[in-house]
Amino acid sequence: MSIPAGQRRLVIVGATGMVGGYALRYAFDHPAVCRVTAIGRRSLGISHPKLKEILHKDFADCSALAEALSDQDAAIFCLGTYTGAVSDAELRKTTVDYTIEFARVLHGSSPDAAFSFLSGSGADPTGRSRMAFARYKGEAEKALLAAGFPHVYLFRPAYIYPVEPRQEPNFSYRLLRAIYPAFRVLFPNQVIRADDLACSMVEAVVSEAGQRGGPVFENRDIRAMVELLRRQRR
Repeated sequence: MSIPAGQRRLVIVGATGMVGGYALRYAFDHPAVCRVTAIGRRSLGISHPKLKEILHKDFADCSALAEALSDQDAAIFCLGTYTGAVSDAELRKTTVDYTIEFARVLHGSSPDAAFSFLSGSGADPTGRSRMAFARYKGEAEKALLAAGFPHVYLFRPAYIYPVEPRQEPNFSYRLLRAIYPAFRVLFPNQVIRADDLACSMVEAVVSEAGQRGGPVFENRDIRAMVELLRRQRR
């Protein structure tokens, strides 16, 4: 398939999730994106001229994705789970093992691809954090930086505001959603809208916005990127 100059082919993993879903919609509307390959364990239930959907049940082995991942320009990896929703072993498998395995196959098929990774505030690549989530996200970050991709962007959002109504995973998220209007005023650098986060993850690899910073984007940096992108659109 011939790709016009300046056009990008993206892979989005986890597009059935909140941030991945916004990334998918943003990519559909982006004039520089010509094709989006969405890979996930559940069907999206939608169709779009730019979309190629691939169902893949077991991310512990991504070898079968090698052909689908060839000739890609970038990947946006949003696959994950909530702390407390699964066992510690499952949390590590999803956060670390799945990320590393996908990156291994992607790099083998598209070694020049850029990689946007949905990490989290407090991610600790040193492995010393007492929080399992922080250790596992840090371990995944460290592996991605060593995977050989020319550009890796690690996004570490704090509280991600869902924007659209949803079933919150636990009481903490229900509380944060309830107090969000005040929280965003008092602590603006501790919150980010899900759609803004998704926008920044896409733009980092499509317009090379990520090369102006990074590879680590803390919540403050993500907000700054979003504001810069808004100013550029005016």
